[in-house]
Amino acid sequence: MRLRGKALLGLTAAAAVGGVVVASAGHGPAAQAAASTTMPVGTVSSNGTTWKPVVSQDFTKTAGIGQFASVYGAAWNGYSSFSDTSGKGLYAPSRVLSAKNGSLDFSLHSQSGRPMVAAPMPNGYKPQTYGRYAIRFRTDAVAGYKMAFLLWPTSDDWNDGEIDWPDGNLAGNAYAASAVKGSYKNGKMTFDGPPHSASPVVGTGWHTAVTEWTPGKVRWYWDGRMIGQTSNAAGVPTKPMRWTLQAETNTDGKTVSTTAKGHIQVDWVVQYSR
Repeated sequence: MRLRGKALLGLTAAAAVGGVVVASAGHGPAAQAAASTTMPVGTVSSNGTTWKPVVSQDFTKTAGIGQFASVYGAAWNGYSSFSDTSGKGLYAPSRVLSAKNGSLDFSLHSQSGRPMVAAPMPNGYKPQTYGRYAIRFRTDAVAGYKMAFLLWPTSDDWNDGEIDWPDGNLAGNAYAASAVKGSYKNGKMTFDGPPHSASPVVGTGWHTAVTEWTPGKVRWYWDGRMIGQTSNAAGVPTKPMRWTLQAETNTDGKTVSTTAKGHIQVDWVVQYSR
């Protein structure tokens, strides 16, 4: 599920320096661990919270197109057989997802004139309230497609909030934001998050993105550096969410070329709980 529009709440210029973060078991500072090319192992201490991994996956098993769910579990399929947010794309994990060379691969393309997309879930539909979500990924700069890696409410009620990171067109910038609870109106919600000037460009190689969701605060990290945090307590969800790695067609109303194609690759993911 995905919202169809955003209204931005008075975004403040959030500090570009995060709190002291330390990974246990001899893995060094978490700012370093978060930006590491190697999947983090063990607990992570950050901003006064000790995080314990509940899901870790670095995609060491090969799985061809159509085989991903049988190798990694059906929970990873996520959405299937219905339209994406714009209505142009079709969620078709069996035609999009594979694993090779140690990475999850999204093969974004069109079949029979319709874009094929996917939204796998590292922990399936299992609910979790508060958490730390780390992912190392890269994208091709594919016109017409976007990523929306997000935490979406188990209730599927838009007014329960939403946390996005990273979210943006594959030929553009990645944005972070958290929806203000109860602000849904006319297909849009008010969002709190970093200024757009803090938004990095995707399609520039491998990057690590981390979301930390704690009572009263959401923080976002890019390659080990905090790019922003919520400034409004109402912009922090309090109900269970699920982590969804959503790849879809752009929501700008433009037609997606049937010849457009490219990839999102995920090196590893780690989901933590308190």
